[in-house]
Amino acid sequence: MTAMDRPALAGSALADSLGRPLRDLRISVTDRCNFRCTYCMPREVFGKDYLFLPHQDLLNFEEITRVARILVELGVRKIRLTGGEPLLRRDLDRLVGQLAALPGIDLSLTTNGSLLAKRAVALKAAGLQRVTVSLDALDEATFQQMNDADYPVARVLEGIEAAAAAGLGPVKVNAVIQRGVNEHAVLDLARHFRGTPHVLRFIEFMDVGATNGWKMDEVVPSRAVVDQIDAVFPLESLQPNYPGEVAQRWRYRDGQGEIGVISSVTQAFCGECSRLRLSTDGHLFTCLFAQQGQDLRTPLRAGADDDALRAALVGLWQARSDRYSALRHAATPRSPKIEMSYIGG
Repeated sequence: MTAMDRPALAGSALADSLGRPLRDLRISVTDRCNFRCTYCMPREVFGKDYLFLPHQDLLNFEEITRVARILVELGVRKIRLTGGEPLLRRDLDRLVGQLAALPGIDLSLTTNGSLLAKRAVALKAAGLQRVTVSLDALDEATFQQMNDADYPVARVLEGIEAAAAAGLGPVKVNAVIQRGVNEHAVLDLARHFRGTPHVLRFIEFMDVGATNGWKMDEVVPSRAVVDQIDAVFPLESLQPNYPGEVAQRWRYRDGQGEIGVISSVTQAFCGECSRLRLSTDGHLFTCLFAQQGQDLRTPLRAGADDDALRAALVGLWQARSDRYSALRHAATPRSPKIEMSYIGG
């Protein structure tokens, strides 16, 4: 492919078969996690003998940066580092520094927060701009029931405040709400973060992967979450910050901050999805609910040049037609799908 053949990026973004532009890249830097959240990596399914990827199968930082650089040339403007738990990846701040050097990039990271207090300053210094922290409940019993690990809530809260103090705020705080498990935690979370600069976001329980026991009747619709908070702390809707924003925004009428809801089950947003996902071992996925991805590690390590990699990336995105959430219904077959702990959230 010559320079004349490459997609024009100025004024015309690379689009998939449904006209959706490529704008976001999620990079899973590890499949390991120190939590065993029941909606992501349940211990009773994987057990203690769960086989993580061997180190040699993981993309190294230079390989990740090379892929990201080409995708930035093709239109990516937002990069988010995920896992597993990304802070378990050794020397992650070095990768952050390499990605932060790419032009025009919004660079963020999603974490469970357990290691954030120790790493926030170094990550900020390397060029990280924002963090999102997962926190599904404030009461210890529910929190540990959901993450199935011996970590106190206080450590996650400490990580949130450390991130804010390091300049990685306002911090987004994500809570997955599951009926019969933690819907009682909604108001406690709202009350705790109300009046702070942090943005609390409630996520519907999703059928990612094939091991989390997902059932439609365990989904708490975002509308019910908004109504529950609005009855105590009146809310009003806000416009999206940018086209394709997945969270619907609401602010407290008394000016004490805002919340968001992510309704990927009851109000699918496939029509504006602009995300591509790079797995820990170098497979590219065009949908969170994909069954398989395109191997990029093999050509990377076989010496493929940038033009060949670029052609593969362009072809993958232009052929994309995924819209799983828009087609999902209660009777959707539980076909094998990639686990969230492998592909990243």
